[in-house]
Amino acid sequence: MSAVLANPPATSHEQEEPTTIDGFHLVIDALKLNGIDTIFGLPGIPITDLTRMAQAEGIRVISFRHEQHAGNAAAAAGFLTQKPGICLTVSAPGFLNGLTALANATTNCFPMILISGSSEREIVDLQQGDYEEMDQLAIAKPLCKAAYRVLHAQDIGVGIARAIRAAVSGRPGGVYLDLPAKLFAQTMEAAAGKKSLIRVVDPAPRQIPATDAVRRALDLLKTAKKPLILLGKGAAYAQADADIRALVERTGIPYLPMSMAKGLLPDTHAQSAAAARSYVLQEADVVMLIGARLNWLLSHGKGKTWGGPKQFIQIDIAPTEIDSNVAIAAPVIGDIGSCVSALLTGMGSAWAKPPAEWTAAIDERKDKNLSKMAVTLAARPSPMNFQSALSVIRDAVKARPDAIVVNEGANTLDFARSIVDMYEPRKRLDVGTWGIMGIGMGFAVAAAVVTGKPVIAIEGDSAFGFSGMEVETICRYNLPVCIVVFNNNGVYRGTDVNASGGADVAPTVFVKNARYDKLMEAFGGVGVHATTADELERGLAEAIASGRPTLINAVIDETAGTESGRITSLNPSAAKKK
Repeated sequence: MSAVLANPPATSHEQEEPTTIDGFHLVIDALKLNGIDTIFGLPGIPITDLTRMAQAEGIRVISFRHEQHAGNAAAAAGFLTQKPGICLTVSAPGFLNGLTALANATTNCFPMILISGSSEREIVDLQQGDYEEMDQLAIAKPLCKAAYRVLHAQDIGVGIARAIRAAVSGRPGGVYLDLPAKLFAQTMEAAAGKKSLIRVVDPAPRQIPATDAVRRALDLLKTAKKPLILLGKGAAYAQADADIRALVERTGIPYLPMSMAKGLLPDTHAQSAAAARSYVLQEADVVMLIGARLNWLLSHGKGKTWGGPKQFIQIDIAPTEIDSNVAIAAPVIGDIGSCVSALLTGMGSAWAKPPAEWTAAIDERKDKNLSKMAVTLAARPSPMNFQSALSVIRDAVKARPDAIVVNEGANTLDFARSIVDMYEPRKRLDVGTWGIMGIGMGFAVAAAVVTGKPVIAIEGDSAFGFSGMEVETICRYNLPVCIVVFNNNGVYRGTDVNASGGADVAPTVFVKNARYDKLMEAFGGVGVHATTADELERGLAEAIASGRPTLINAVIDETAGTESGRITSLNPSAAKKK
């Protein structure tokens, strides 16, 4: 007969709720309360236990090999989801590694929160030499949209709520949240702790444009003889896809997408003017900017790129963006979804399409340029050049329009922007406003984690070097990422020589015939060495079909590159040579 315990232990259903809660769990509960289900980061003092506890509480923790790439992943996640991506780092050096990604997120208007552990305030302020001592809040402030520090457990809920709202409201951007080490061990009464947490209500409220601003914009658009709509990545972020498409199609106005706005309407759409970009920028008389800024990517709205005088309509959520480079005749201030909706309503049922002379002239140039490109893309030189390799990727994306393309490099970026058509919104992630290298693997991880879709990372060999070790991260989480490294043995090309005649290779030259595919194989992924377009096509098709982490070392003619890609004018020496 079995013994019967007089006082059996309580079952899991009968266990009493803890009477206190610590800072670790307040942070986790505050994030979960606001729908945050993924953290990108790198464990270490003082946040190692936070990563373990977050994972135990059901938050997915994606751990990287370098904080900058974790930060880039958080930024890309923010762009794709409209929720702030979370990057978690250790103090001082780890914080600084994440800071580049935070600043880049702010510049690109991606909602992101960098949460870093830090040294104790009383030691930092007296500069007494604490472990990884640094005044992180002061350093972060100039480089992000907002920065906060939480010193007491009861303020964790407020701190996270403020960070979320700052990251996504108005023009999105990066936010820094400083959590000193001893905050995590602080405790408070559990019920009071729960009450201290805040679920952020309507963190990015709609901003409705003024009626007279909408009317002014429509009146100007009606007078245009050569109108043009220019879509920026802000339009893609807004997720107002149906209304943006309706506006373009109802007006009949040709449109030009910036690189991360590609796919809002298919690049093959009849009104796309991408294949006649130079012509429409020079000839248009009225240009409507939707979520695009007249920065260096658009030659600041002036100069030879833009030809003769023109009038601008600009839709933007930030009034301070207006007139930042040239006069804006019709500013429309508000969130993009509300502004485009108001324009559609104001148009009424009858709207005159642009003059046939304008659209016919664009179509003529498009046909000429596309026919010329088709001949180039059909060629199969050996070794491959950028065009022949990208024609393979172009066909793969056409077959899988839901695949996400990540793209960085110089020539690899420039050629891919014009060759690889996109068919769905938010399927292209690239270097953005700063043109920063090193976003590749972080963006690729985020795209795979957030969407579960296949990811094709088109990488120059130089660009890949910034974040290449993250192939281990891709393998560790078994993500459906296929990396294609365009290997031409160097930065721009592999043919530069040491002008001094010394033994060192030129600064732009890498190890000849490097086998990047072996790096992927080292971590259990699939490596493919492709020297022909056919080999690249087979490797890419197998990678997408299998969903296995794959790296294709695509051997490109080392003479094919152009120094500085298409921004040679920004390189004084190269521009002078030219």
